[in-house]
Parts: sequence; structure tokens; C-alpha cells
Amino acid sequence: MRKIKLFLIIIFFFNFNNQVFGNLIEIKVKIDDNIITNFDIENEKKYLFFLNPKLQELSNPRMQNIAIDSLITDIIKKKELEKYFDFSKNEKIIDIVEKNLLLKKNIKNRENFKKILENLSLDYEIIKQKFFVEALWNQLVYEKYSTNVVINKNQLKQKIQKQISKERKKFSYNLSEIFFEESFEESFDYKISKINESIENIGFENTANIFSSANTSNKGGLIGWVNELQLSSKIINEIGKLNINEISKPIKLQKGYILIKINDKKEVKQKINLDEQLKKLINNETNRQLNSFSTIFYKRLRKNIEINEY
Repeated sequence: MRKIKLFLIIIFFFNFNNQVFGNLIEIKVKIDDNIITNFDIENEKKYLFFLNPKLQELSNPRMQNIAIDSLITDIIKKKELEKYFDFSKNEKIIDIVEKNLLLKKNIKNRENFKKILENLSLDYEIIKQKFFVEALWNQLVYEKYSTNVVINKNQLKQKIQKQISKERKKFSYNLSEIFFEESFEESFDYKISKINESIENIGFENTANIFSSANTSNKGGLIGWVNELQLSSKIINEIGKLNINEISKPIKLQKGYILIKINDKKEVKQKINLDEQLKKLINNETNRQLNSFSTIFYKRLRKNIEINEY
């Protein structure tokens, strides 16, 4: 409560000065003792545009909602993480998230990344906090749910052996995804019709930002390059029929449905290392299950928190 009072006093003085210059700070959302302003939203838009430039094609009201939801997600996760972690003692964990992002965006190093953010009028320290939240959230989910992950190594090994034994070309795919869960509130037909209409109007990447519950959503659903041996036979059977830039039909998974877009593909000619592929497949399946637990955990937290929008 004291934080809110102090913030409101600061806002009062800022508003007094900013009205003279035409820049008014407005409170848009309050989550317990956390406040989201119009300035926060504009900065979040810039960061989301950096992650997925296609978002700039969206209307301002829709982009506003995406930015607000992204900020709310960060705040809710951070509030939960502060129960378990001291943010001042976990600097090194940022590196993993940052390196993965720089790799996907083809950015050479941190200094180049800082320059890009500076050109976008974004503060690196604020973005670093987002890396903190993402990295520590993944760690917390792993600590809470890793014992619930079920992996059948023999089954996965047999799958790889079966794929290797097939006398046909093997491919690696650059993929994007939209994952959505089954819901009592909306029928499957209604949900998929909304998603298909959105893809038609604003494209696959922007639709992923709006509808996908996978952790790739804020990057336009981008998964990246995946060897077909890391994919289930159900997914391979669907995407094997597709050309570049085509999108699969909804594929039923354990917790929902997935649409997959093929961004690119290339033939894999190198000799396949069974142990290496098995390790990658186990890692992918573990991440898939943990992502599902993460979604459930976050939804439970959000349901129990008061969010007021103005």
C-alpha cells in the first residue's frame, strides 16, 4: 500500500509537469501493489516488436492488449519467484536466456545487443529483468515439476531406430507453432475458426502471439531448426506432406492441439548418431511436458490474483 501511495505522489508531480509538455503518465493496470503505466506499455511494445517485427502490422488496440498481457505475465511470475529466489544473487542465470535470444536474432554479442536496444530507446537493465524472470521461472517450474515428467526411453529409442531404418530422405525443418489447449468455454470448431481467420487476416506469427499458449508465442511461435528425428511420428506424418510456408491441420496432442508452419527445410545427409538423437529427443519431450506444467501453474496464479484495468 505504501508503494502505491508513493507512486501516486510521484505521478501527481509528473502529471503536473508533463501536462505542460503534452506527455501525460497514466496508470493503466494495477496488480496488487504493482502498477503498469502507458509508458510501460509503449516500452513493452518496442521490445515485442524487436522479438517479432511482424507485430507492427497489428492495429494499435490489439497491440496494446498484447503488451499489457505480457507485462501482467511478467509481474505475476516475478511476484511468485520472489518467494523462492533472491534476484540479486542469480546474475549468472541470465546468460542462458540472453545467449539463446542473441543466437536466434543473429546478434554477435551483448554489446551489439545493447546498441540495438539503445536505438529502440529501451533500457538494457529493464530487459535484463525480463531475462531474470524467464530464467528463474523455468528453474522454478523444473524444481516443482521435474519429478512429474514421464519419459519412456526405450519407446523413444525404438522410434529413432524406426525412422533411421526407413529408406527415404531425411529432413531438418525450420518450424513455427501455435499451440492451444482444449477448453470447456469454447468448442474446438469455434476456436480453430477464430485462429484460421486470424492467420488469414494478420498472418501466422501475429496469430501465435495472440492465441498460442506455448512459450514460443512472444517470438511469433518460432521453434527454429529441428531434425525430424526429434519430432513425433504423428507430426512427421502431417508436415511431411507440406511445402515451405504451408501450415498443418490441427494435430492432437496430449493437452491440446498444435498447428505447425514450415518456414524452411533441408535434407539431412550426415550419419545419424543414435545416442545423440536420443538425448535430444528426451530433452525435447522433457521441455514439452514442463511447458505444459508451466502453463497450468501460471494460469492458477493468475486466477488467484486481482487485476484492475483502467
